[in-house]
Amino acid sequence: MQKPSRRDAGTAAAAVSAEAPISLELDHASMSDIAHALAGGRVTATALVKAYLARIEDYDRDGPKLNAVRALNPDALAIAGKLDSTKPSAERPLAGIPILVKDNIATGDEQPTTAGSLALEGAHARADATIVKLLRHAGAVILGKANLTEFSNMLAIDMPHGYSSLGGQVKNPYAPALVDDHGFPLVTSGGSSAGSAVAVAAGLCAASIGTETSGSLLFPASQNGLVTVKPTVGLISRAGIVPIAHSQDTAGPMTRTVRDAAMLLNVLAAKDPLDPVTERQRRPVDFTAGLTRDAMKGVRIGVPSDPADPLNDCYYGKLRPDWIKLMTEAIEVLEDLGAVIVRASMPTLGWIGGPGTTMAVLNRNPLSEHKGTVARPPVVFIYELKRDLDLYLRDWATDTEIRSIADIVAFNEAHADRALRFGQDHFLAASMTRGDLSEREYKSARAMDLLSAKTRGMDAYMNQHKLDAVLFAGAMGASIAAKAGYPSVMVPGGLIAGTTDGKDTPDYPLGVTFAGRAWSEHMLLRLAYAYEQASDMRKPPPGWPGL
Repeated sequence: MQKPSRRDAGTAAAAVSAEAPISLELDHASMSDIAHALAGGRVTATALVKAYLARIEDYDRDGPKLNAVRALNPDALAIAGKLDSTKPSAERPLAGIPILVKDNIATGDEQPTTAGSLALEGAHARADATIVKLLRHAGAVILGKANLTEFSNMLAIDMPHGYSSLGGQVKNPYAPALVDDHGFPLVTSGGSSAGSAVAVAAGLCAASIGTETSGSLLFPASQNGLVTVKPTVGLISRAGIVPIAHSQDTAGPMTRTVRDAAMLLNVLAAKDPLDPVTERQRRPVDFTAGLTRDAMKGVRIGVPSDPADPLNDCYYGKLRPDWIKLMTEAIEVLEDLGAVIVRASMPTLGWIGGPGTTMAVLNRNPLSEHKGTVARPPVVFIYELKRDLDLYLRDWATDTEIRSIADIVAFNEAHADRALRFGQDHFLAASMTRGDLSEREYKSARAMDLLSAKTRGMDAYMNQHKLDAVLFAGAMGASIAAKAGYPSVMVPGGLIAGTTDGKDTPDYPLGVTFAGRAWSEHMLLRLAYAYEQASDMRKPPPGWPGL
């Protein structure tokens, strides 16, 4: 692919008609604005791709080297050229819009699909993942693959967020130069969809697609000042996505605005015979309908924090003072918009988890401050990992001799100097399971996850207090919603600074999350939109000017 010059990119991005001049600043332009510019003929798909490639060259590959983009699509410019005469429409709403996808999402083209692993370097996929097919059908230009925490942060205990043995370390654009003694970012990019988030925050694409099992969309979106939707499990097909655990895995959009996230959900939410769980899907005709400032009126929002029950205040009771200040201000905005705030702690049985839902795994990570201690990962993750990953490698992976988790473990051990900087303790534990989910401990753990997080947790809490949504700071509520298979929508809440151990940092974002029952994405988007419009809390990272 020919590298565009800075001059070409700047000229292309400003290619507007004399009749309708606009200023399309790619570092923070919304996908909606880009679509309008394309529809009006004021910019072309080729111009956009060249402009984003120039930003990637200057900010991701050079300069601060954010390392968010693991690989570029060599066909991106050719695809864009074919779309230059196609305007966004109801049939092709994303026509000409450049989008990055996380590098655990299969593409049946020249782009490898690696999950950030050296073991899968050069591995391709037999076909596009279902969501990639949907993006292409809607006219999107797949710009490339975003870096991630290797195997979606399921390889090793205490692996830094945003690190992969193949792609290296993703940096947070709000503090890219700030590192600790080991060279790891003090202000993390979040994970595992680190590159997907950083690329959108730094203006390297119009939007991106990430994935989540528990927190992997919400955490990086919070750290990078973005909107994301962690959907109900079953709203979006997982076919062709390198898995962790089918009980909780899902994909979701990462965008700069709520409307953009709703636009992408319109494209991505479709039933798929390759993922039978989507057959129970429930969705509106249009996720962007009803996005108004008055959507908050009369809505009952639970804040799981009761000062009279401090021992059970796990979600707000131990927050840092700056987090508490930000959430207090967010709640005031919600009240001003007409929401009814209900303060009550989550049922203890909901957040503690049932017996047998975690398992002991020895931490051998040589760089972990907890080396030699026992970690407690979810049983469901460890057991489903082997079965689900082996199926992906069998059914989707090509151009690789890796066919099982056992092959990955063996490869990593043979290339330990490059592949095992942080060990592979989770993979070692998973490789000891049968791989067919027949074990009683797995079945019990899955049942207890649903009983605790869903029946005795979110359902009991929302039923008791007649709630429409539950409000969390950042990704604090990711686990309970993910175990239940329930949706969460995050929107920027403001800026904070500093680390948990008292180190000074530049300001960086913290998100506000609205969580709810299954298939409530449309309502949660409406609430997030009302808050977004009233608060206007997204602040792009400083120091990333347009080229």
